Amino acid sequence: MGFGDLKSSAGLKLLNDFLADKSYIEGYVPSQADIAVFEVVGTPPPSELFHALRWYNHIKSYEKQKSSLPGVKKALGKYGPADVEDATGTGGDGKDDDDIDLFGSDEEEESEDAKRLREERLAQYESKKAKKPTLIAKSSLLLDVKPWDDETDMAKLEECVRSIQADGLVWGSSKLVPVGYGIKKLQIQCVVEDDKVGTDMLEEKITAFEDFVQSMDVAAFNKI
Repeated sequence: MGFGDLKSSAGLKLLNDFLADKSYIEGYVPSQADIAVFEVVGTPPPSELFHALRWYNHIKSYEKQKSSLPGVKKALGKYGPADVEDATGTGGDGKDDDDIDLFGSDEEEESEDAKRLREERLAQYESKKAKKPTLIAKSSLLLDVKPWDDETDMAKLEECVRSIQADGLVWGSSKLVPVGYGIKKLQIQCVVEDDKVGTDMLEEKITAFEDFVQSMDVAAFNKI
């Protein structure tokens, strides 16, 4: 069991492969096992060993509180894949085997605590995520609604436009703007929820009042 020589490229590759589906050396939270391996690695692994580099940078952020992390440091050869020979020189006789049994018992308890802590943190995260309000994308539109001629009843035209109601549509202020030859266009503001109301829908509904409306254009479009 172990990573071999973590100062060698072969040892770092073993570490990288070991961390391909793991976040930590043992369990589900940073522990003394991570600190023990981190201190031996010493420097950031090469960028191509991205699993090991990701783990190294993450554990490095715990340097100031490393002494408070859970677990008990063991010999380096007690960590890592089981089918790798311990190259740290700590393998040995039956007395060491007894030590392994003792630590194994402690590790089992630590794993249960780590699992419980992970589940609590996941529950807290899901609770916060559920309570967080969903961001609704909105836009502010300025529409130009043009009549057929100067005899069009602009008050009636505006009444028709404002009669259009939809979920996610709020009409705002309006004014009449001269366009020439005595003709005035209606310039009206509205706020829409992007997922519910589009400019094509507005144009279709407004130009449906064909007795009053010649055309509709979007004069301004701003995200809110």
